[in-house]
Amino acid sequence: MSVEFTFNIKKIPFNEDYTPSDSTRLTTNFANLARGEHRQGNLQNVLRMIDNRFNSLAHWDNPNGDRYSVGVDIISAEMTIKSEGENESFPLIEVLNTSIFDRKDDKRIPGIVGNNFSSYVRDYDFSVLLLNHNKDLSEFRTPERFGDLHGNLFKHFINSECYKAHFKKMPVICLSVSSNRTYYRTRNHHPVLGVEYEQREFSLTDQYFGKMGMKVRYFMPENASAPLAFYFFGDLLSDYSNMELISTISTMESFQKIYRPEIYNSNSPAADCYQPSLKHQDHSVTRIIYDREERSQLAIAQGKFTEESFIKPYQDVLEQWSAQYAV
Repeated sequence: MSVEFTFNIKKIPFNEDYTPSDSTRLTTNFANLARGEHRQGNLQNVLRMIDNRFNSLAHWDNPNGDRYSVGVDIISAEMTIKSEGENESFPLIEVLNTSIFDRKDDKRIPGIVGNNFSSYVRDYDFSVLLLNHNKDLSEFRTPERFGDLHGNLFKHFINSECYKAHFKKMPVICLSVSSNRTYYRTRNHHPVLGVEYEQREFSLTDQYFGKMGMKVRYFMPENASAPLAFYFFGDLLSDYSNMELISTISTMESFQKIYRPEIYNSNSPAADCYQPSLKHQDHSVTRIIYDREERSQLAIAQGKFTEESFIKPYQDVLEQWSAQYAV
């Protein structure tokens, strides 16, 4: 069967006036904040948090701690399936693209694309496929070829002419560490990323991103409470500038303080041997309001939407394409 996947990229500023589009996953960090009666206050506060954190890390030649401001754009990648004369489009992924405005020199500095990672197919994999597969099993197992389709779609996107026309560097995704893994502090210390942690067994998320072709390292920046997981291609430490890395840290650490305050807004930093816990009581909460339970319920709803709108209608096409792509 002849099939072709093409991509289209849309860019929307993430600011205090941001409103999620109809195709945006509502569980996404930035979209979840932009809903309800507290939406504008939430957006103003998180943007302020990002700027403050950036200036605390980019402290050189910045005596008042207000030299820089971080701009964030939401990048939506839509995929069109061309098969047997029919064209159907589906929202594939959303990431964030950062930029830095230097008030002193009155110039804008490129940041990093990636940061947050939002995917309807990932919702399907984790909230529908994985749950159904383990429903009647006595011990947890992953389905055969779990994450293969999603990983191949992602690699196809970042290697596409569409991606290359918009971005000069490969993406870096920054997520929370896993609450069911233990991380060990090493002696390696990066001037921006901070102290490096390691673990002895990859989490399911680590394995899933591995299917996307990405490696992972864990770093805890200065004055942070816990390490962050950085997923990347190439060499994380040499392929990106300090300013680029700081833009990712400031953006994603701010989101994690809101969504996982037990880990990232803890009142004490991670120990040398560290296991994150969402039951940790000694933490502070931000002034930003969100509903974590609703967010989990929406992930299931959006996973089922993906199943009905994308997986089932194109299952044969997708499986055949993915098998050929892997070869």
